[in-house]
Amino acid sequence: GLVIDGRTLEYVLHDSLQNIFLELTEKCRAVVCCQATPLQKSVLVKLVRSKLKAMTLAVGDGANDVSMIQVADIGVGISGQEGMQAVMASDFAISQFRHLRKLLLVHGHWCYTRLTNMVLYYFYKNVTYVNILFWYQFFCGFSGTSMTDYWILILFNLLFTSVPPIIYGVLDKDVSAEILMQLPQLYTVSQ
Repeated sequence: GLVIDGRTLEYVLHDSLQNIFLELTEKCRAVVCCQATPLQKSVLVKLVRSKLKAMTLAVGDGANDVSMIQVADIGVGISGQEGMQAVMASDFAISQFRHLRKLLLVHGHWCYTRLTNMVLYYFYKNVTYVNILFWYQFFCGFSGTSMTDYWILILFNLLFTSVPPIIYGVLDKDVSAEILMQLPQLYTVSQ
């Protein structure tokens, strides 16, 4: 990781040093900015997003982190003594910094697997539905006749579009939280 303070950040954000700084940050797993101004934090996140085409996560606990959280792809606000401004501007809110590990490793893994499986589910559902309509057209001479009443179509979409995602989203946990916390490499394997 790389820890950088506000004075150093002021120098490396100049146009002449940006590329050298970005080469250094590419080799780091994390960059931590301390004692930086809100503008410096947001410019740094913008720079990494635009030049490196990287997914950015910003974690902050106060009003001075709001611009950085809003610029990042994913913003996490920590509610604490500095107020609730960071929490209000963030995508996710946690009460303490130590909960960040569980948010990323457990809930991030579950969310990723649920979303990928639901995308596959929707493709399967729509391919099946369109396939039935396509083959029916051979029997009716491609006249555009509907094979079902409209209320059946509405019921089909209601049952197969809303109920399974709700059940799947609530009940599906491919790996327990304890195992995900013990084996953080499972997060990258699922991708």
